[in-house]
Amino acid sequence: MATLELKSLRKTYLTEEIIKGISLSIEDREFVVFVGPSGCGKSTLLRMIAGLEDITSGDLLIDGQRVNDVEPGKRGLAMVFQSYALYPHMDVYKNMEFGLKLAGVPEKERSEKIQHVAATLQLEPYLHHKPGQLSGGQRQRVAIGRAIVRNPKVFLFDEPLSNLDAALRGQMRVELSALHRKLNATTIYVTHDQVEAMTMADKIVVLQKGVVEQIGSPLELYHHPRNLFVAKFIGSPPMNFFSAIFQNGGHDGSSVQLRDGTLLHVPVSPPDILPGTKITVGIRPEHVELAPASDDSGVVEVIERLGAITLVHVRCADGQIIVVQTDGFTTLEVDTPVSLKLPPQHCHLFAPDGLAFEACRRHPLAA
Repeated sequence: MATLELKSLRKTYLTEEIIKGISLSIEDREFVVFVGPSGCGKSTLLRMIAGLEDITSGDLLIDGQRVNDVEPGKRGLAMVFQSYALYPHMDVYKNMEFGLKLAGVPEKERSEKIQHVAATLQLEPYLHHKPGQLSGGQRQRVAIGRAIVRNPKVFLFDEPLSNLDAALRGQMRVELSALHRKLNATTIYVTHDQVEAMTMADKIVVLQKGVVEQIGSPLELYHHPRNLFVAKFIGSPPMNFFSAIFQNGGHDGSSVQLRDGTLLHVPVSPPDILPGTKITVGIRPEHVELAPASDDSGVVEVIERLGAITLVHVRCADGQIIVVQTDGFTTLEVDTPVSLKLPPQHCHLFAPDGLAFEACRRHPLAA
């Protein structure tokens, strides 16, 4: 397999800069996911690595060798596309064989590789079926198999599961994760689905508007996001947010006041901001506690019963909707008055520039 290093990569179309100086190291056999909203530049960055897009400036190194000007076919990479890109007139065997034939691999070696990969991907019964005779999941396996037989240094996946239904996406996530462990392959995977990123990645790269917002393990990003964007993007359901006023802070934490007058002393160290500054308090749905109703209570507006868990949507007195995650056996009903309790040890504080207070990134659950 291989290591990759991106050094200040930039991509400009005419006068618009799409990728804005991204630097990143990807270790041998690591599973790295590029995630972000549509238009953030994740697919463009993947295509730059593949050689399908020119690099405007910066350097791309594979195993320490600069490959900016190396043709895509000579970089030792294999790419799996969202659309599968299979030849409809060829059967599964020939689709997987095509690249090997072009590379001049002897027929016996081609056959051995294809049979081995077909067994790994459970495609043996379908080797003589054409793509039109296969399900979406089977076609995706063929596209993956075509990449594997080439024995590339790095696998590149560009939103490969987005055309599948929800149940099949879940199944394919498990299969791809297991396949990665079996192949010990360096893998870069692009998705807009943060659930895919959280469940599959060794390391997640969160992108927005061509810049990297944060790099880290799934739990690191979940428990201590670097800024508001990451806090909003990572997590399903997403983090709840409250407007607050910073009161004061010291070595033992920061005191803030919510709009309803509630005072919280959060065990995080304040940045260099003045008392009276408007900040944002964030808390995950599973950490919000429902308490008996009080005078300033909210009202349960929607209940989503998902089996093991229940999501309770509470409309607060100021009209804001807060999502609370409880167990699946809650007896709450719609229109029930409730109060919300925010345990300070689970709260995140964000400064006016969106950056998290430093201690928020040292949450005890994020070992």
